[in-house]
Amino acid sequence: MKIISIANQKGGCGKTTTAINLASALSDNGKKVLLLDLDPQAHASLGLNIQSRDSIYNVISNLTPRKMALRDIIQSVEGKFDIVPSNILVGTLEQELADEIGRELKLKEVLNSIKDEYDYILIDCAPSLGILTVNSIRASDELILPVETSRFAMQGVEHLTDIVNLIKERLNHSVDCKILITMFDSRLRHSFSMLKIFRDKYQEMLFDTIVHTNVKLKESAVVGQTVVTFDKYCRGAKDYQALAKEMIMLSGQSKGPEVFSSHMREVIRREMQDCLMAKFRVEAPGAKTVYLTGSFNDWTIDENFRMRKENGEWDIQVPLKPGRYKYQFVVDGVWKADPINVQQERNSFGDVNSVVEING
Repeated sequence: MKIISIANQKGGCGKTTTAINLASALSDNGKKVLLLDLDPQAHASLGLNIQSRDSIYNVISNLTPRKMALRDIIQSVEGKFDIVPSNILVGTLEQELADEIGRELKLKEVLNSIKDEYDYILIDCAPSLGILTVNSIRASDELILPVETSRFAMQGVEHLTDIVNLIKERLNHSVDCKILITMFDSRLRHSFSMLKIFRDKYQEMLFDTIVHTNVKLKESAVVGQTVVTFDKYCRGAKDYQALAKEMIMLSGQSKGPEVFSSHMREVIRREMQDCLMAKFRVEAPGAKTVYLTGSFNDWTIDENFRMRKENGEWDIQVPLKPGRYKYQFVVDGVWKADPINVQQERNSFGDVNSVVEING
């Protein structure tokens, strides 16, 4: 069982979107998941159409006239996915706990009563670094920091890691910090420039999975559904499914191919039968990372398309069905056409795409 805080004091970084859809994706992979909404704004609860007069406030507070046990307020969302809702009263806990002895352990004590009933407990923290966030980190094994690719986001990571170090020093509690790139717009060169900076500075902390900008993530929240329920084939759903699988593999709860069902492996096998191996290469001896991207992968930066370096050349083999494809290389965050391919066509961004035709 793992308890994971999802936190960032900066708003608009996809924190609650990640909390909701990661919980859903983990449960879709057979894990029993509890999402604890610790944000007084109750966005996770609202984003799932969960309404309740009771919240974690009624469990932690000693002043409430409606004192309740945690089990009494847990609600089912879908399948193996449950939620502890929030409301505006949760914000008053900051002041109420300020003078209490052992205030940093209140949430941990509450979660001890139910933690063995779940594979994952995800905590959606408030966009602040107050007592509630400290409680959440103190109760957690891991911390996920959702960040968009901007300079301000990097500053937010530094502030939160300072809090983590302070908790380690003063409360003798360590958490494993992981950074999740969210709201990634692959149409913008700036996104790749900032991604390179993040990778250079926080390589060991970064998830391989990147969550791309996708309107379905916003639309699903408006109707109070998880993105998998709203549109399981959209990019947002695929990204959070990939994140869930990466987390399961990292935690040792699954090993590689076992993540996929036998049905999915059969589908992959049939699809691969019609594919031919296409080899791409580019000279970039001084580059640190090179990716292949194109119309065959929806122009995304995917770890499956990271190229390998040998003697100053980067290459990759990709299974493609017969057809016509546009592509570019992303060299240390900079997009460039294939310099040795004369087949090119201009795109809407003012530069050119290389073109390759795969014949059966």
